[in-house]
Amino acid sequence: MTPSSKQNIRTLTQDELADYIESIGEKKFRIQQIWEWLWQKHAFDFQSMSNLSKELRVKLADTFDLPALKVDDTQYSEDGTVKSRFATNEGFKIEGVLIPTEERLTACVSSQIGCSLSCKFCATGFLERKRNLHFDEIYDEVVLINQQAMRIHEKKLTNIVFMGMGEPLLNYRNVLKAIERITSPDGLAMSPRRITVSTAGVSKMIRQLGDDQVKFKLALSLHAANDKKRNEIMPVNETNDLKSLIDALNYFYKQTKNEITLEYILFDNFNDSFEDAAELVKVYRQVPADLVNIIEYNPIDRARFKKPTEEKTMAFMQYLEKNRVNARLRKSRGKDIDAACGQLANK
Repeated sequence: MTPSSKQNIRTLTQDELADYIESIGEKKFRIQQIWEWLWQKHAFDFQSMSNLSKELRVKLADTFDLPALKVDDTQYSEDGTVKSRFATNEGFKIEGVLIPTEERLTACVSSQIGCSLSCKFCATGFLERKRNLHFDEIYDEVVLINQQAMRIHEKKLTNIVFMGMGEPLLNYRNVLKAIERITSPDGLAMSPRRITVSTAGVSKMIRQLGDDQVKFKLALSLHAANDKKRNEIMPVNETNDLKSLIDALNYFYKQTKNEITLEYILFDNFNDSFEDAAELVKVYRQVPADLVNIIEYNPIDRARFKKPTEEKTMAFMQYLEKNRVNARLRKSRGKDIDAACGQLANK
């Protein structure tokens, strides 16, 4: 499907929408009605805007486009995880995940179609980056996953993590605009404290988050605590080494006082030794991180990595605990479906 030449109505500000409504001689109250359909009632086409006159709906459709994500495929895991593949207006595929626990209903969302960072353990890293997601497409991901949460659990989402396909900080403007709409009272009205943006480590943009005084939480996908190993699995480290990342995280915290989490996937015989744990402790003590998430790896066909044994994992965790690191083991979810980031889109 080729993109429409019409303007996407969701790129209008409320003032710009007001100017349009005035120019066609419609009553002012129509502005609020349309705005609610776009951002609170989640109309994915103009015909659904049932309290507008048929004539106005035709005018809107003739003047504007309303591209929206559609659910293309859904997989349900025995552990309650729901993986969705979404299709953009022109047919690109991205992924989002609903992750339920006893305390939370979390949406894991994507920020790019594909990824340019080529991390060696990630299925998305084997996909070519096609383009950035627009802010309204990111918003749609959250809306669609929230609808799943309501249908399955009869509860709204409690948390959002930007840990899906793509590097959020390389789509900076759209990610921040999406979060503004998600947290706005006339949007989804979610607290920014319940949103975490995860980065593979782009030092300059971490500092920019500090300068912009963002309110959401930040997570660094560390996965190796020395530059040699990190370069091997995450090429982004070659231009964003650990020293620059540590400096950037300290700057971010100084500017915002927001929580920072370190994410560390354990790979068998690569980063799971006591020496690796000692290096992780050293990094942890240099940054204002409140938590280290030790993550159980969800293997993919195209990567050489596998997860360590339960015994090695527990030994690693015990070493961190002994050294007073606030660490939590995050079990892999959706093992019986394509839940690893990028797996479903790769199909």
